[in-house]
Amino acid sequence: MNPQTPSFQTVLDSLLAAGKEFPRRYLPYFSDIGPLELKTLLEVWSRVAPDRKLSLLKGLDSLAETDTLVNYDDFARAILDDPDANVRTHALRLLDECEDLKLVPAYMGLLKNDPDANVRAEAANALNLFVDLGELEEIPEEAYGEIQSALLESARGEKEAKVRRRALESLGWSSNPEVVELIESAFDGNIDWKVSALTAMGRSADDRWEDRVLRSMLEDNDKVRKAAVQSAGMLGFKSARLPLLRMLESEENDEVVMAAIWSLSQIGGEDVQTYIETLLDQTEDDDMIEFLEEALDNLAFTEDLDRFELMSFDPDDLEDLDEVDEDEEEE
Repeated sequence: MNPQTPSFQTVLDSLLAAGKEFPRRYLPYFSDIGPLELKTLLEVWSRVAPDRKLSLLKGLDSLAETDTLVNYDDFARAILDDPDANVRTHALRLLDECEDLKLVPAYMGLLKNDPDANVRAEAANALNLFVDLGELEEIPEEAYGEIQSALLESARGEKEAKVRRRALESLGWSSNPEVVELIESAFDGNIDWKVSALTAMGRSADDRWEDRVLRSMLEDNDKVRKAAVQSAGMLGFKSARLPLLRMLESEENDEVVMAAIWSLSQIGGEDVQTYIETLLDQTEDDDMIEFLEEALDNLAFTEDLDRFELMSFDPDDLEDLDEVDEDEEEE
């Protein structure tokens, strides 16, 4: 080890020390943490001040958003049963990309039994990944059925609206016909419910929602407009391309603007690359430059996918053509 590289004990000493924020330079030590280091950490975890724990967890969450190489799964798993609801919530967020099916019983237990509504809502959200995997037939059918049942139960019977909304959003990936009725009911609710309905629509791969999504892009409320824009992109609605391009000329909310740019990169088509490249030439903000470059990369992926789909064919189509040729010869 480099003599200037702090030991893990130094990291633990810093964690136990008083202070407003945990030093960011120590955050990578919690990525892919070894069994011995994790054991040592858990032995002192109860002595760490609550605000220090949250400072650490917020830092880990922030780093995970910008660095795709860090992995805090082992640490997050170990603190899912922490007495502090805020810690449990952040642990769930750190696991939001983990596809390990062994996590599902813990998630469903938190969804059904945790006394804190924020934890239950985060657990409902965490299950969305496994609904998606279930639709792709990448997890056992029995496990997928249990996940859907738990989410449907929460979407209908949970007393806290925020938990019901997260359950509905997670069910958006599901092809279960019961989900359609839940989405339609939510769409007619208040602003928060409409946002959740639009989020579920975006995950559904269902063209039935096209009219509702396009109309919602014109809503006055920023949250509704953003959710609609994101759904249009996820669903790949070609009919949203022109409204999105027009939106970029008049939209005042920065989050909606960025959502519109990304959705255009998901939809593709005429003028989109030129428009994003123009925005790239006009900005000097480093974060915006990085975002626009990522959007262009995603647009290239979308265009390649579209070309591949145009080039692909179904062997049954050839059989149909052969039958047509035979009929013509008989005539």
